[in-house]
Amino acid sequence: MIAVKGYFNGMHIEPLEDLEIQPNQKVIITVMDEFVEPKKKKSAKELRGILSEYANPALWDQEEGAWARAAAEKYGNV
Repeated sequence: MIAVKGYFNGMHIEPLEDLEIQPNQKVIITVMDEFVEPKKKKSAKELRGILSEYANPALWDQEEGAWARAAAEKYGNV
């Protein structure tokens, strides 16, 4: 048995931490008198550049025409 904190967003319960449960697995729900600030979903503008730490500038020149090369390699002359 595990205990996970969460909150009710008006429609369903949102866990505040990662949770792995199986379909039809029983749960116990305890409603408390405390309130939490719900997690704010990040906008697309806030997510810009979030993966830049994984960028490899040495591969940028290979991006041009990458799809066409992959399709030709997989399907032959395209």
